[in-house]
Amino acid sequence: MTSLAFGLMAIAPSVRAADAEIVVTIRPVHSLVSGLMEGVGTPRLLVEGVASPHAFTLKPSEARAAGKARVLVRVSEQLEPFTEKLVRSLPQSVTVVTLSQAPGLTRHALRSGGAFEAHDDGERSGNARHGDHDHEHDAKSGNDPHIWLDPANARAMVAYLRTSLGRAMPGQAQRIDANAARMMQQLTRLEAEIADTVKPLAGRPFVVFHDAYQYFERRFGVTAIGSVTVSPEVPPSARRLSQLRAKLTRLGAACVFAEPQFAPRVISSIIEGTTARKGTLDPLGAAIPAGPGLYATLMRDMAASLKGCLGAAS
Repeated sequence: MTSLAFGLMAIAPSVRAADAEIVVTIRPVHSLVSGLMEGVGTPRLLVEGVASPHAFTLKPSEARAAGKARVLVRVSEQLEPFTEKLVRSLPQSVTVVTLSQAPGLTRHALRSGGAFEAHDDGERSGNARHGDHDHEHDAKSGNDPHIWLDPANARAMVAYLRTSLGRAMPGQAQRIDANAARMMQQLTRLEAEIADTVKPLAGRPFVVFHDAYQYFERRFGVTAIGSVTVSPEVPPSARRLSQLRAKLTRLGAACVFAEPQFAPRVISSIIEGTTARKGTLDPLGAAIPAGPGLYATLMRDMAASLKGCLGAAS
């Protein structure tokens, strides 16, 4: 299938980054903003690599960059707790765009109880952990914050960003509008492509590391039946491993998916002695080069990972 990677190479000189400074928190959103800004400038990414937005700490240089920006783009205070203090400290000249407030978003409540675990049942380290932060801070809103994993939500965010960026850079509004129109079409085609890829996987049970994927699941008709959520810093005890293996057997999980932020050997230990296979899902695109093409690649990679593991397990 023809590549749907976002964006054409800019054919006009870009505005100096310092003249159109846009700061974005996480990689998938940075990709959408980058697509909107092609031919205009390059947004700055705050949370790079495999860092989790839930436990991210700003460096002084990053806080200064945000303070000099025209626009700061985040998903929500719930997803990126570090932005709570940051936003309070920003000068009035900085426009804060909170994408969880975008009109037209589909929102899903957090899943809790049953097979979806909020923490690691007492095996803790001194460091903040992804799963703990998810349930701790999202309890404030009751909503799952991983909104970008639904392409329909990505379209709503692009529309919201189009307006916000156009206001911040009125001289570039026409180009931003043209980029937005192109991206809307690409996102629609991307959604249809992924639906085609994962359609055969409906009804095949899988378990995720932590419960971050229900926007993808509900949009495309696949369903995680539970999460394991153990500390990446502390290996599970023998008792904990036994509990998790029993859980996988009870749920009939065909696959268990790790994440790049967490040691894959933990998942290998969990599935040992079960019939479950191991895969990896990356909701942030940690290994994908930042830029306009990241979002489409992230979504395709997720579909391919599901197909690779669940297809092989059929």
